[in-house]
Amino acid sequence: MQHSEVIGATVQGLGYQFVEANWACAGVLRVTIDRLDDTAVTVDDCERVSRQLQYALEVEGLDYKRLEVSSPGLDRLLRTPADLERFAGQAVDVHLRLPFQGRKKYRGVLQVHAAADAAGDAGYAIVWDDELLADLERSSGAAKKKPAHGAKRGQAAPVQQELRFSMAEVREVRLVPVLDFRGRKS
Repeated sequence: MQHSEVIGATVQGLGYQFVEANWACAGVLRVTIDRLDDTAVTVDDCERVSRQLQYALEVEGLDYKRLEVSSPGLDRLLRTPADLERFAGQAVDVHLRLPFQGRKKYRGVLQVHAAADAAGDAGYAIVWDDELLADLERSSGAAKKKPAHGAKRGQAAPVQQELRFSMAEVREVRLVPVLDFRGRKS
């Protein structure tokens, strides 16, 4: 068995999703896991997987110096069609392989379309307008502007835009992290 197969089988056997494993310098093995139930990965989850992986790696004779188990993070990379389907409706950053209309990076709300292209890939899209982008910037903590209070008289409503893509056309798709430092809501 290959390293990633042993790690993947162990992680999945514990009821978690295996995201990736990377060998870093100095023998560091980094394993990324996620939960299947849309709740956040906890330190206890990482500890549980780490303990089981230590046994599995020892049995298979896979050498490493240090094992690190973690979650994919707030700005997780969406790698598979299953990831894109799971996070449909969420804000994402899409980085294209080739520029479209002079840009490679777009931000919007992810949508999944049932129609497949000639290669069999499902169709994906992001939609956005100026108000949505402003809201995304505020929620991600990137801007400190006051929220817009709708269109004034005589101004046109924001035009909604859409970018359709397939997995083959993107370099990466990442969730936009939503940070809220205001504390608990009562």
